[in-house]
Amino acid sequence: MKHFITITLARADQGARIAVIAGAALMIVIVSVQVVMRYVFNESLDWADEVSRLAFVTTIFLAIPLGITDGTHVGIEMLVSRFPERIHAFTLRIMSLLAAGMMMVVCYTSIVVASVTWSERLGSLDLTSSVFFLPVAIGAAHSALHLLKMSIWAPEPAK
Repeated sequence: MKHFITITLARADQGARIAVIAGAALMIVIVSVQVVMRYVFNESLDWADEVSRLAFVTTIFLAIPLGITDGTHVGIEMLVSRFPERIHAFTLRIMSLLAAGMMMVVCYTSIVVASVTWSERLGSLDLTSSVFFLPVAIGAAHSALHLLKMSIWAPEPAK
């Protein structure tokens, strides 16, 4: 079971990495073109702001589970690192479980808000404004799965 979950999350991580790279690249290209359009041609792309903002939101929220996986999120370990190894591992599991619960709340809430705002449209694109909540829900669910895995199979404490 652990092997299946690990493989599945690794594939989800790979998809998230590709989406984060694509979102960041899209954002860079659109903002660069928009700057050139404004200052060189004195014109503006109506849709550039919303598309670059959507790329930003997607990049940020899909990158969160990657940071959890890699252990690159900020953590305060001054006290916890002094605990004996068993208490340290237990604390890591409890905190991972609490964080997974928080991510499930974020996922659920983003789905609720998306359903409430489904009829609202973006100003310059013919899209529902709920598209901004889709990467939030996906990133939160992906994060929750990683955190649940960490709460069940805690990684080795950092030395």
